[in-house]
Amino acid sequence: MRIISGKFKGRRFFPPADNWPTRPTTDFAKEGLFNVLNNHFDFEDIKVLDLFGGTGNHSYEFISRGCTDVTYVDKFNGCVEFVRKTAQALQVESCLRIVRADVFRFIATCREQYDYIFAGPPYPLPNIPEIPDLIFSFDLLKPGGWLVLEHNPNHDFKGHPRFADARHYGKTIFSIFHAASDAGEDATEEEVA
Repeated sequence: MRIISGKFKGRRFFPPADNWPTRPTTDFAKEGLFNVLNNHFDFEDIKVLDLFGGTGNHSYEFISRGCTDVTYVDKFNGCVEFVRKTAQALQVESCLRIVRADVFRFIATCREQYDYIFAGPPYPLPNIPEIPDLIFSFDLLKPGGWLVLEHNPNHDFKGHPRFADARHYGKTIFSIFHAASDAGEDATEEEVA
């Protein structure tokens, strides 16, 4: 696992993932996604939620690029402890809120809103199709915010009313959903560049 850009660029971490129910996003896919995000977000000014956070791959990447408000959620204790130790090693504890919880319970009880939510659930999870509707029904995205859901080709969200775009990196797909803008209108696909 490698941090691609920012102040920790090139730092590598070696989680004992052989025994973990995780599937870290490949560097190739992560770099492609962050190229898209870089054209839309000022990382220093956004509030980020990393659901099914696993090894913390996405959380570190945001913090490395200047984000100071990242919430990481995962229920697997091994992952949570690894992320806690990595945050200490990087000295970024003040930027990273670590929550050990079931993601679906967290969504249902969360009272905060975020500019950007990333969800990278395990591919075999049966209720992946429910995730976008849950995020929107519990109003977790700020106006104009983005949800990015990582999934494989077994899922297709093009018919979802908040769907904006999909980026394909091999068998990894990032479906991008937009919250309504401040004006109460949906963001347009042209904003995903």
